[in-house]
This record gives sequence, structure tokens and C-alpha cells, in this order.
Amino acid sequence: MKRLVVLDTETTGLDVNDGHRIIEIGCVEIIDRNITSNSFHKYINPKRSIDEGAQNVHGISNKMLEDKPEFNQIADEFLEFIQNSTLVIHNAPFDLGFLSSELVYSGKETNYFELNHEVLDTLTISRKQYPGKRNSLDALCTRLEVDNTERNFHGALLDANLLANVYLKMTRGQTSLAMNHTVEDSGLSDSDQEMPHRDQIIIKADNEELEAHKNYFKN
Repeated sequence: MKRLVVLDTETTGLDVNDGHRIIEIGCVEIIDRNITSNSFHKYINPKRSIDEGAQNVHGISNKMLEDKPEFNQIADEFLEFIQNSTLVIHNAPFDLGFLSSELVYSGKETNYFELNHEVLDTLTISRKQYPGKRNSLDALCTRLEVDNTERNFHGALLDANLLANVYLKMTRGQTSLAMNHTVEDSGLSDSDQEMPHRDQIIIKADNEELEAHKNYFKN
């Protein structure tokens, strides 16, 4: 049984190194290429202000989060949901950077994702499958005829559901998806390429894709 968890987050701002925090997590389960009714969704009180640019993207205000739990209060439930799964994320370095930071704040192991999960980055998969084309989630929905008419704002659970459908259509007809990410085609050194868990695959977005992600938060 192949279990995937499609994951998305919303945050107070763009840069985790500036102390920005997660305010929403959405996860959707896929088992043997079927989207199940099993999902995980939480709003989170970040205990800090939300940048105006970020609020324009996801429409979530601090007032909406005043009565919501802090991340450390939902961390164990989140980790239990995603255990024994491959994670599917659009622009994985962004979400995993924030999630890893939150786990550290919560007293969890620093390298949780590296040690426990294979990660498939659909941004990189789509860039290889559709070279030279826009590969944002909206663009992929349009290209693959996934209905995203309700996406007036970004939302973690909504986007995870959309990405689950996009992923299944992108990989339709494939019994497995082997992503061979070598030192030569990544531009990384041997030391950069070392990973503590040999079964893990994290395929990072390139600079152009990361810059496109930043532009989501511009007015």
C-alpha cells in the first residue's frame, strides 16, 4: 500500500529566518492513487503579527487566530497523521523550512523530515515535465483541467486538495516516479548532496522558482 500525504502551509510572511511562523496546515491523504476522506487541517496562533503582503495572499488575519492553538499544541497530532507516508509538496523547501523550524520550537528533533520521509516536490516535477512553462499551482490546475474556481485566496487545505488532483494527473499512467537528482544536474557539491537517510528524496526548487514564490507576497 503506497501512502502519500499532500501537504501545504500558510505563514505570517515569506522568510522563516525573519521569525515568521506557520498559521495554517492542510494535509490530504492518497492511498494507492486514490484520494481518501482522511485529512488534517489546523489553524495556528503564531503569537506574532502577519505581514500585510501575506494576508493579501491567504486572507487570514491575527484576529481570526486569537483562539487557535499554538503549533506545539498540535505538533504530535500532525506528526502522527503524516507518519509512514511520502510527502507531496509544491515548492517543498519553503514548507519544510517552516515546519522544521516549528518542530524545533516544539522541542522535536531537528532533522525530522530528513530522517523520516521521502519528499516529492511537485514544482520540480512539473518544471521537468513542462519545461519553459509556468508551473504555479494555478497554472497546473488550468493545464491539467483541475477546477480551482474556489481559489480566491490561498488556503492550506484547499491547496492540498488541488495539489493532490494535480499530482495524480501529472503522474497518470506511472506505476512509480523515480526522481534521479544527481550532483551534476543540481550544481551541488558532494557534501551538499549528502543526506542522513538514503531513502529520502528532496528535490529543491531552483532560484527562478523561489523568486516566483516570493512574488506571490507582493502587492
